[in-house]
Amino acid sequence: MTERISYRDAGVDLEVAARHTATISSMIAGGQTGFAAAHAIPPGMREPMLVTCTDGVGTKLLLAQGLGRIEGLGQDLVAMCVNDLACTGATPLVFLDYLAVGRLDPAEAATLVRSIADACEAVGCALAGGETAEMPGLYAPGHFDLAGFACGVVERSEMLGAHRVAEGDAIVGIPSSGVHSNGYSLVRALVDAGALAPDPDLLLAPTRLYVREMQALAAAGVAVRSAAHITGGGLPENLPRALPEGMRAVLTPGSWEPGPAITAVLATGRVSDEDAWNTFNMGLGMCVVVAPGDVDAALATVTDARLVGRVEAGPAGVVHG
Repeated sequence: MTERISYRDAGVDLEVAARHTATISSMIAGGQTGFAAAHAIPPGMREPMLVTCTDGVGTKLLLAQGLGRIEGLGQDLVAMCVNDLACTGATPLVFLDYLAVGRLDPAEAATLVRSIADACEAVGCALAGGETAEMPGLYAPGHFDLAGFACGVVERSEMLGAHRVAEGDAIVGIPSSGVHSNGYSLVRALVDAGALAPDPDLLLAPTRLYVREMQALAAAGVAVRSAAHITGGGLPENLPRALPEGMRAVLTPGSWEPGPAITAVLATGRVSDEDAWNTFNMGLGMCVVVAPGDVDAALATVTDARLVGRVEAGPAGVVHG
């Protein structure tokens, strides 16, 4: 008789998966239909625009696993998506996650989903559901990957963007909480080389969520023109995306501090200035372009923000002066 091979023999345990689904079901919000989630657009909007984005956590996952500190990864995942939404002025509505594993560890998966749910709650966004995929052979034992998807809404007339920016506008920077979720291939290389201490408190601080700060600026009547979430490519790549053609960002040296994590990376002496600026957020996780007369109001609303530069005519890019 031919020996049969079960799904469990192939590496997928449906009973464990079912228990995981039952465990996380209380973390899911919104109108579940069995196969999808339904959410209403907030009432009273004249011309609502849906804004969508997706992102992941990158190789920070590997460092977090290696240091046994994965509970902040859910906030990293949510932040990488909703911070992008916030750059348009959108209010996050729903978030979905995708967790891919080689073999499902229910306790580990529950920790990740709980951290995602907590971050969604912190920004007023519903965790509408997601997917947990067990794929032995595609992922090595003990390895996993995370992806996130967010949808928000904003009035068309209130959308932020480069089209609102004028010469002479001010650039206000809001500090990062650390390395955030970009540049970890370089961070891991520094740790592996013994140049950087593998300190989880320093290197794994969750990405700061900027949604509430952006909402507070709007509520305070600050004339925010545009905003840039400083992710991969650092300030040189991301800040110009918030400016119109023919305008550049002029940053004021010494107007902000890079923070302990970035300082530690720079102190290794193993990263050139060019690589540092093109890889890390350099201490600023979000930059907002505001009307010159609203700088004081912006700094009073977000108390750790700093005036870090201005917009002037010139070739696209970021200069220091």
